[in-house]
Amino acid sequence: MTQGLSIGDLSERTGLAVSAIRFYETHDIVKPLRNKGGHRRYGRADIRRLSFVMAAQNLGFPLSEIATHLRDLPDHKAPSKADWTRISKSFRHRIDARIAALEELRDKLDGCIGCGCLSLKACALYNPNDEKAVEGPGPRNLTRLSG
Repeated sequence: MTQGLSIGDLSERTGLAVSAIRFYETHDIVKPLRNKGGHRRYGRADIRRLSFVMAAQNLGFPLSEIATHLRDLPDHKAPSKADWTRISKSFRHRIDARIAALEELRDKLDGCIGCGCLSLKACALYNPNDEKAVEGPGPRNLTRLSG
């Protein structure tokens, strides 16, 4: 791996800025080797690791969690299909939970639009069973934000 990819080559292959690659390096996502001149050299496996990070971040997973998954994989080796399958199973459960929460929000949202956030007695999203009534009249959540 003394030849490897330069950080510029890796940037070009992944579409990431050089500064982003260095940032991911600080989180042990990629671990470049150094050549005799002290320059970073990356393996082709790092392209896949960074691509996975970008995909997982686009799904909303925090970098700390992504890094934890990648720490369990061998350095300087492309993760196998079995590795990706194992990681994706843990993501799948969380994605399914998000989908269910979004569907619930969608189903309650049309009732919210009907109230226009002016009648919190009817708001199933932010004021179920008129719990905010003890705080006084009006859109309590909105006045708290603007006050």
